[in-house]
Amino acid sequence: MDNRLAKLSNWLKDEKVEFVFINSVTNIYYYTGFTCKPYERLVGLLVFSEADPIMVCPKLEEEQVIQTGWSYRIISYQDNEDPWEMIQESIARQRLIPTIYAIEETVLSYERSQKLQGLFPSASIVPADEVMNMNRLIKSDQEIKAMIESAKIAEYGMEVGIQALREGITEIELVAHIEYEQKKKGVRHMAAPPMALFGKNSGHPHGKPGVRKLEKGDLVMFDLGVILDGYCSDITRTFIFDSVSDQKREIYETVLEANHQAIESCKPGMTIGEIDRISRKVITEAGYGDYYPHRVGHGIGLEGHEYPSLHQDNGNVLREGMTFTVEPGIYIPEIGGVRIEDEVLVTKDGYKLLTQYPKELQVIEGNSSGIPEGV
Repeated sequence: MDNRLAKLSNWLKDEKVEFVFINSVTNIYYYTGFTCKPYERLVGLLVFSEADPIMVCPKLEEEQVIQTGWSYRIISYQDNEDPWEMIQESIARQRLIPTIYAIEETVLSYERSQKLQGLFPSASIVPADEVMNMNRLIKSDQEIKAMIESAKIAEYGMEVGIQALREGITEIELVAHIEYEQKKKGVRHMAAPPMALFGKNSGHPHGKPGVRKLEKGDLVMFDLGVILDGYCSDITRTFIFDSVSDQKREIYETVLEANHQAIESCKPGMTIGEIDRISRKVITEAGYGDYYPHRVGHGIGLEGHEYPSLHQDNGNVLREGMTFTVEPGIYIPEIGGVRIEDEVLVTKDGYKLLTQYPKELQVIEGNSSGIPEGV
């Protein structure tokens, strides 16, 4: 963690910025190893160009900060105390009169931004989002290992879901079963609410599971991800229950080809936008371009959706160590949708898939021994 803090401190020196105030619990975890759910209470990290960093947290979280191995100063406060006054006093003791400081402009609330400005009214403010995004962009071997293990649990959820499919089960019953089984494996948090959509409901890319019952011939879309050791997974697979029509088979094979071609193009130096355009070309040439309404993917790591955005106009290039999803899809309201999503790691010479679950079209027969009725 000290190397990460030093890298950020060096950026502050280069930019002639006195300090950065970090408020995002994800970025705080990245730089310190400490995480919590602060609710309305302030948790923050002050990183300086010429001084040791300071953690700001409620008194009730102080021991957890210490247990991470944090060896620098902690400003801890009781609920009746004002942490902003304590921050001001701490910086004043360093004889520092800030002329310029940095914040996470996409995360810091207006109220907290105003609090900081009130402490240092004559100082200028610059954004630090880009440098922190770039610091987190390239994953270490340890981070990649954590992501692989997280992906395995997501894939386990996929298998659990398939085994529970039976005619008449509802989407929400299936989701509850998957989440329960994953938690039995030690998962405390989902990267996003588990998704299981049947039939026409799968035609909504971000549909919400409800009481729709599974019927023969339905498309079944699973979108699953968990958080393990701080790192997220995200995988989508689509199946067909009992029987498949020619049109659904065609849609599936089109999405599979788009997924395959986009992934095969991943290597250092390739532009991000080209990956999207490759997948889009396959789907458009098959006649389904109007039914592909989203980008091809997004960055993934400490957050399920993080930098970069893999849209067709992104001219940035891939670099070794980047991790992201590739997830083309076709969604037809009256038929349903197909999405196939993988996590990709850019390697020295190409790519490696962090998700390994099979992608060939599977027609799932009903399992009468799945989740009992009413459970």
